[in-house]
Amino acid sequence: MRHPFFEIDVFATTAFSGNPLAVVAEADGLTTEQMRAIASWTNFSETTFLLRPTTPEADYRVRIMTPFEEFPFAGHPTLGTARAWLDLDGQPRTPGVVVQECGAGLVPVRVADDELSFATPPCLRTGPLPDDELAELLRVLDLSPQDVVAHAWGDNGPGWRMVQLSSAEAVRAVRPRADRADAKVGLVGLEEPGRDAAYEVRAITDDREDPVTGSLNGAVAQWLRERGLVGSTYVAAQGGQVGRAGRVRIHDDGSDIWVGGRVVTRVRGAIES
Repeated sequence: MRHPFFEIDVFATTAFSGNPLAVVAEADGLTTEQMRAIASWTNFSETTFLLRPTTPEADYRVRIMTPFEEFPFAGHPTLGTARAWLDLDGQPRTPGVVVQECGAGLVPVRVADDELSFATPPCLRTGPLPDDELAELLRVLDLSPQDVVAHAWGDNGPGWRMVQLSSAEAVRAVRPRADRADAKVGLVGLEEPGRDAAYEVRAITDDREDPVTGSLNGAVAQWLRERGLVGSTYVAAQGGQVGRAGRVRIHDDGSDIWVGGRVVTRVRGAIES
């Protein structure tokens, strides 16, 4: 079978500065095993598969695969998949808003030229981290308890744990240990005045650092807003430690927290399965 194929630059500032996503369209004929094989072969952090929706409220359905597992929801795959669907001449039922069906339910995506934003779904787990979880994260990050301002669960699908440090510079200075099995932690720190971003964010997993992470930024925004630490609109920086320059735009409209940025198609062609 031959499928339309895209590589999308999500949360980009300049060319190739965001988080890449592979999208396979017209994927209804693929089995789960085939999707997993393709995701392992592309070796992107996530590969998504565009499918026909199962509910009339949705414009399309998506399955989100990493090389190792499937996510019910993830941020940059949501925005990148919406861009691919629009590039395939998709027409939203509601002008300016694409509705995605995924494992976490229906997720609206706002469209404004090359900038897309999604409404952050509620977290599946919240509250402070257990003492043993926090102790292991501090070991992995080579930090002490005195370095931590606050910590919490931010699990809206991928299972993030969030740790706030004293500053953006402290976040940039973290050097994770190589032995960090099962780590999935987001770091956040307040930036100095005058910068183009209010916060620096990093996403550390067991085998890599994610360049720019929509799901984590959504959970962080919910957490910071609950504590009154940011205004209704701000920009977060992510990716500088891995050679990227991602920018994530946050907007709380009083009902939903929207996570967005520039989403640009870099590669378009076909893939054969």
